[in-house]
Amino acid sequence: METFGIKESLSVLGIKKVNPGASTGIKWLKTSGKIIESYSPADGMLIGSVRATDPKVFAAVVEKSKQAFKEWRKWPAPKRGEVVRQIGEALRKYKEPLGKLVSYEMGKSYQEGLGEVQEMIDICDFAVGLSRQLHGLTMHSERPSHRMYEQYHPLGVIGVISAFNFPVAVWSWNSMLAWVCGDTCVWKPSEKTPLCSIACQNIVSEVFRVNNVPEGVSCIVNGDAVIGQLMSKHEDIPLVSATGSTRMGKAVAKTVSERLGRALLELGGNNAIIISENANLDMAIRGALFGAVGTAGQRCTTTRRLIIHEKVYNQVKERLKKAYSHLKIGNPLDPMNHVGPLIDKQAVKLYSNALGQVKREGGKFVVEGGVLKGAGYESGCYVKPAIAEVKNEYKIVQHETFAPILYLIKYKKIDEAIALQNGVKQGLSSSIMTNNMQEMEQFLSADGSDCGIANVNIGTSGAEIGGAFGGEKETGGGRESGSDAWKTYMRRQTNTINYGSTLPLAQGIKFNI
Repeated sequence: METFGIKESLSVLGIKKVNPGASTGIKWLKTSGKIIESYSPADGMLIGSVRATDPKVFAAVVEKSKQAFKEWRKWPAPKRGEVVRQIGEALRKYKEPLGKLVSYEMGKSYQEGLGEVQEMIDICDFAVGLSRQLHGLTMHSERPSHRMYEQYHPLGVIGVISAFNFPVAVWSWNSMLAWVCGDTCVWKPSEKTPLCSIACQNIVSEVFRVNNVPEGVSCIVNGDAVIGQLMSKHEDIPLVSATGSTRMGKAVAKTVSERLGRALLELGGNNAIIISENANLDMAIRGALFGAVGTAGQRCTTTRRLIIHEKVYNQVKERLKKAYSHLKIGNPLDPMNHVGPLIDKQAVKLYSNALGQVKREGGKFVVEGGVLKGAGYESGCYVKPAIAEVKNEYKIVQHETFAPILYLIKYKKIDEAIALQNGVKQGLSSSIMTNNMQEMEQFLSADGSDCGIANVNIGTSGAEIGGAFGGEKETGGGRESGSDAWKTYMRRQTNTINYGSTLPLAQGIKFNI
């Protein structure tokens, strides 16, 4: 039963009308940066503001995090895991108000907001188990009385740049793993959703104080691209994890690589579902519908293309058209609505421009789009999910538009479908809907999908934290969350121990003096 309205949620999360934008985990810092105002795309109301971090404060935050690392890395990993376990418990306590803030500030449905907080809880659970499994390897030496092994050590200060569409979950993917690995974190959240970061820091700080965690393990530096550039350039930040556009990721990668640092990149997606003639169409329609309109098309894993076999093409098209007619668009806090707003009016402009380009390139709309106006849509950020019949080579189809526009493409043979799926610059998520085992296996083979995520009989969105998340090509090649993604946050060391009384050389080399 709902117990928190948005005002109550803001209050319990410690969100004020004006909030400091930088923190070292224990202290909030005075900064001289510009005021960043956060307006809800749901109703256009000003929720609150933060004071952006200035370069001097940024440098001080990184130094504090660097000093905290020297102590934090000495804590036993299971003890660090215990702190993360308590963060998971705190997130359970604040799940409802934090989910509501995510929904109100970003615009995704309240159920998706709750789902994002649940994802944070899940990664905490994963990280707690991981804290007792930071394993290395042993191997046999060619030299007698020698032992060789590999081990992993904490890397240092981890910079995290997150995007507006998942304002809290992506930060948690990075920070919870980094913390159990013994690293400290400096987080630059999206300037479009700054209040979510304030809420997260308040929740974490409460846990850290109880456990006497060193100040600087969890830091926040709100700001615009200038702060991201400072983070990318900083010599004391060995790893920068950046989530966002391909354009942004290329800039981060270039700057970080110039100082021989590491960049973990999670960038654009142009994801497709192949719907075979052998598909269960009920499942296919359900997967395509949520994949295309969930979060108003503002997921990196959003389904942007449907590649449909010619035998079922018209049936799929008509069923989608009918399903779209039942979509309810409106305030994301209303559980009866399926689709909320785009993040801001700039996103609406990009959406409208894309619709225009579809027509100019020869596309035919199955479901017309458009900007919604009138009562309930005063923020100017609500749009209609659209469907268009196109060709894969259209420039607009090759481009990722962060909005609910779904493209339909027809195919004859499975080889052609896979080629169409792979025929874009991005390589994040992909899916095939089929009950044919040969098609499944071909899609998952080395000459099948070229994406980091390849699914069978589920959609392109909704990845679980147990698997590594990320993609290839212009998606950036990074991996976050589950599997062995933790190794990214550590440095590998090979060790050889001679427990004998002589010093034989490798490769049988003789060096007598």
